[in-house]
This record gives sequence, structure tokens and C-alpha cells, in this order.
Amino acid sequence: MSRMKSKWPYAVMAVLLLLLILLPFDWFPGQYTTLMIFIGISTMVTVGLCLLMGYTGQVSLGQAAFYGCGAYISGVLSTYHSVNPWLAMLIAAVVTGTFAYVIGYPIFRLRGNYLALATLAIGVIVWIIFSREGPGGPDGFSGIPFLSIGGFAFDTSFKRYFLVWAFCLATLFISQNIVRSRTGRALRAIHGSEAAAESIGINVAQFKVKIFVLSAVYASLAGSLFAHHLRHISPQSFDAIASVKLVVMAVIGGLASVWGAIFGAGTTRWLSDEILVSYPQLAGWDIPIYGLILVLVMIFMPQGLFVALRSAFEWLRYNWREQPSITKDIYERKLLRLRSGVQS
Repeated sequence: MSRMKSKWPYAVMAVLLLLLILLPFDWFPGQYTTLMIFIGISTMVTVGLCLLMGYTGQVSLGQAAFYGCGAYISGVLSTYHSVNPWLAMLIAAVVTGTFAYVIGYPIFRLRGNYLALATLAIGVIVWIIFSREGPGGPDGFSGIPFLSIGGFAFDTSFKRYFLVWAFCLATLFISQNIVRSRTGRALRAIHGSEAAAESIGINVAQFKVKIFVLSAVYASLAGSLFAHHLRHISPQSFDAIASVKLVVMAVIGGLASVWGAIFGAGTTRWLSDEILVSYPQLAGWDIPIYGLILVLVMIFMPQGLFVALRSAFEWLRYNWREQPSITKDIYERKLLRLRSGVQS
């Protein structure tokens, strides 16, 4: 019986993976293919924020800067310098990661509101550079080539869907392995108390910068996929508001939850790309609506949507059946672990 209980998460993951595979086909809800592409791209950025903010406890309000660096570097190299798009993506990731490494050590000397303002300032500076020095200025540029492997080009949304979600699932599994490793335990120790973490031999500064670089590389890869999907980019997609939206995605899904990134990105993208677009009278109200959602989530689901759903599922498993009291005690202990963010 215990083995069956331990296998249920894998069954749920298998069902979700099957849905991901079937979703872009026309005989399934194929009209959501483009939306799911954007959800996958946003998830890649969000999971990096979850590692940085939820597990390490470091605030970043400039993640859109790294997202834009990936898009612009990859787009410029492949469009204006005829660099292979895959190589352009790799160069963009390396350059963005190096940039994050260089600014990481001085930035993480700051704490609290000062750290938040510093990351926000970096995002604004990078956005200004895109607007003034980038190709096309504030209007951006077009003609970015599709990604391709040999003679097979990802020139349709159907093909790009599988490409994006392959990258997305890879980042999720890598992040999950990091969280469950010794590195993940070190990150949680840093989040709990930096002084205590240092006292047991953890190099706090090094770990913070490493996770900062990893989140920047995730964002860069997502930006490159974004550029080669739309084939047109402009600075507006990477402004300070975009950084705030990414933080909202992370909070909604659950900062201390890797897989919650999908729920946060999915909820926010569905709201912005489906609901708000369908009601023109709500134009310009997106930021107040995101703010209201953020407040409600922090009040009623402080651990995020994913942990709330897991808690509800555990409640259904243990409370809708007439179980002995020992089972209820197990449920209570498990629920406390979920709410404390011990399990991702």
C-alpha cells in the first residue's frame, strides 16, 4: 500500500506529460498551442526566480534584463551577422551568465530593499540600452531566423511547441535535482540564516552568485527561444513591468516550489493573453489586476498555488476516507512540511 502511495506523483506527472504531448494536435485543444509556447518560455524564467528568491532568499526585480539579453544577443547575431541560431543561443547564454557573475558579487553585498532596488536599476539600465542602442531603437527589429536542425526547421508553432517544452522540462528537472541535492540544502540554509550557514562552512557569497548566474542563463535561453519564435523583438517586452510580472508568476506558483513555476506562469499568461485581451475595457488595468492577485495569493495561499493544490489533494486523500487517527497525524505532519516549503 505504501508503495502505491509513493508512486502516485509519478502517475500524475505521466498524465500531465501525456497532455503536453497531445495538446498541440488539431483534434485536441490545438488553439492553445501558441499560449502554451509562451507559458513554457515564461516557466523557464520563473523557475530561475524560484531558485533565487524562494530557496536562496535573494530578491531580484531585474530578471527581464537577462531575458532581454538572451533575446537581443541571439537575435542580433543570427540576423545581422549570419551566426547559426543554435550557436547564437549558446553565445547569448555564456555572455548573459558572465554578465550576471560580474555584477553578482557586488550586488549581493546589499540586503533587503537595497538589493531589490539594485536589481531593479540593472533591469532599467539594460532596457534603456536596448531602447537607444539596440537595432530599430524602441521599435525593435524583425527577420530573426527560425531555429533548425539540419534540413528540419522549426517554422511552425506546432514544431516550436515541442522544442520549447523540451527546454522547459529540462530546466525543471535540472532545478528539481539541484533542490534535492546538497546544494539545495545549502540554499535553504542560506535562506534561513546566512550567519548560521556560514558557521557550518557554507560559502554564502559563492552559492548566491552561482544561483544568480543559473537563473540568468535560464532567462537567457528563454529569451532566445522567445526571439526565434516571434521573429520580432522590441525593448517593450523586457521593461521593468515585465520583471514585475515574472515575480508575480513566481509568487503565484509558489516561490519555494520548482514545479509551481508552471502554475504561476500558466495562470499569469492565461490571464494576460486570453482574459484581458478578450475584454478591451480592461486595457491598462493589467498591473492593478496583477497586484490584486498578488495580494490575495499572499493572504490566502502564501506558499503559492502549487502547494495549495497539493495540500488540498492531501486533504482529500486522508480526510474523505474514514482513516484511523495515526493516518491523520501523518497527514498533519506532511501538511506542515508542505507549508514550510521543505518539499518542492
